[in-house]
Amino acid sequence: MTSVDRQQAFSGTKDAAPALRIDVEQLERYLNAQIERFAGPLTVRQFKGGQSNPTYLLETPARSYVLRRKPPGKLLPSAHAVDREYRVISALHAQDFPVAEPLVYCAEESVAGTPFYVMDFVDGRVFWEPQMPGSNPAERAAVYDSMNATIAHLHGFDPAKIGLGDFGKGENYVARQVDRWSKQYRASETEKIDAMERLIDWLPKHIPPNASVRLVHGDYRLDNLIVARDQPKIVAVLDWELSTLGDPLADFSYHLMAWHMPHSESAAGTATLVGHDMRALGIPPMADYVDAYVARTGLDPRPHLPVYLAYNFFRIAAILQGIIGRVRDGTATSEFAPAKAEMIRPLADKAWEFALRA
Repeated sequence: MTSVDRQQAFSGTKDAAPALRIDVEQLERYLNAQIERFAGPLTVRQFKGGQSNPTYLLETPARSYVLRRKPPGKLLPSAHAVDREYRVISALHAQDFPVAEPLVYCAEESVAGTPFYVMDFVDGRVFWEPQMPGSNPAERAAVYDSMNATIAHLHGFDPAKIGLGDFGKGENYVARQVDRWSKQYRASETEKIDAMERLIDWLPKHIPPNASVRLVHGDYRLDNLIVARDQPKIVAVLDWELSTLGDPLADFSYHLMAWHMPHSESAAGTATLVGHDMRALGIPPMADYVDAYVARTGLDPRPHLPVYLAYNFFRIAAILQGIIGRVRDGTATSEFAPAKAEMIRPLADKAWEFALRA
């Protein structure tokens, strides 16, 4: 199989697929009435990178914006909640947390075909590969430290004090997530995978003790962050679709999967640090990265890390199965979506490997 340059494959924009096109004139009229100093003419292009909620670059002569919308068609229960995304970035923007400025939310389907929101366009760099090709050891070390500091900052908020006290149930987060993703997996299942069957049975019996309830991102990883063009600093955290109240240790350990991710040569693969000389790259070993988070937050995933990693690998396998379900139903938003099927079994096997370690 030919190796794919993820940076090239996922960066930039493309013409929207026919099923995902937006009536530009209608959208322009709406935004003209809703956003201060908005002035067309408007052009709309779809970002290549979005897998779940279709995301578009809106350009006008004076300013660029980003629109995220629900995909059309039959959707899994509770998925694609763009209203929740808009609410959480609104709360965090008010706290000077690095998110794009939210501008307008529209629940009406008549404007763009599905509910959507518009936010400011944040200029910067997105690294689609965790080894950050083209960077240097000092910059990589600083970006990883900024990534660590940013999620520590997120987990430092008292949800009630920033207006998000009712943003989720909070308690028993991992148990509820295991139940949710087991059901989502079943709803989009296309073949029997033995490791997933074992995990659906094993995980509910091995849930880590409840951690303090915090705001969790749900999909925190390097390629969901915008890095400043001129310094190694996170300037925006993207893709809040899975955010809720829950266990910060489950949220933090999610992006530790990069240190263990099964390798794939195709665009289907989730990027990995496996096989790279991290000392030469300037990227910290996972143990040091975890220690830095513990020092910043006082929260410690280390006693239950194998269980958290088993859970997170199971969860990502279930999420990818949901993408395959959308391919089956004709509502997938990425041209790379069909190839995701080949990654589900290796992810499930990796999850079971950590379950055995636990």
